[in-house]
Amino acid sequence: MILLLQRKEYSLLLLLVIFGLISTMEIKAQPKAPEGMEWKEIPQLCDEFDEWDNTKWTKSLWNYGVPVKMMAKNSGVSDGKLWIKASLDKKEAKKEDGRWFETSRVMSKMKVKFPMYTECRMRTSHLSAFSTYWLNNGNSANRDEIDICEHNSKPSFTNQVDRPYTMYSQYFIVKDDETERHHGNFDNRNLSDNNPAKGRKWNEEYQVLGCWWIDEHHVQFYINGEKAGKVESKQTFTREQNIIWDLWTSKDSWTGGIADKKDLSNDSINTMYVDWIHTYELVKSN
Repeated sequence: MILLLQRKEYSLLLLLVIFGLISTMEIKAQPKAPEGMEWKEIPQLCDEFDEWDNTKWTKSLWNYGVPVKMMAKNSGVSDGKLWIKASLDKKEAKKEDGRWFETSRVMSKMKVKFPMYTECRMRTSHLSAFSTYWLNNGNSANRDEIDICEHNSKPSFTNQVDRPYTMYSQYFIVKDDETERHHGNFDNRNLSDNNPAKGRKWNEEYQVLGCWWIDEHHVQFYINGEKAGKVESKQTFTREQNIIWDLWTSKDSWTGGIADKKDLSNDSINTMYVDWIHTYELVKSN
């Protein structure tokens, strides 16, 4: 009888352990490495965000157009999450061209180049604003840029009914003010039925967003390990790029429109979060 009870207790413990492992598993899915290669983690571009790491990240505070005002106080790490919060500057809000949308930007100190794969587990704000995850190096006149996700879950242009479900992805190659650009946008309603992101607005749950920068011309995007849009450039990507997150708004229709000022006081919707990031490079396999 004692032996039988011990076996039952052991079986129950084993089931609890297995259930715990399954319930805490997160999707981390690099694409299959080419033959003879394997993925190797880049420690400087990986973080679980248990604390703010000054060796990995910096707050790059150059502004977009009005009404955006980048501020260090509006981003940080707490409770195991990187966060970027939008808040209202009430004095600036009274001005016609005031910078009343207080927000922030977090950028990697290290740059990275193809062939690489980066993914983060992210939840957007629920403002009429872009919650972003992207790569960039350069300026408006000369740069390489890969936008993994620019998302607005609550567009103030109410006729943009598809925007809350679409991951806006694209690239820019700009040389001497001449721009090459192409979109690889993907509507999450077209994901497979077993993908937890299918048909969900991006602020509702965390999703794993990925980017395989394959070579000097090709980029493949992912949602929870499933292919979700791609781009192919005519010119070559030549620059190493920083990884960036930021949160910003504008009145333009291509962003979804300006944020509602009263939403900036609602802490349940005014913040984007990143749970973790993992980034890998391809190396020869052993």
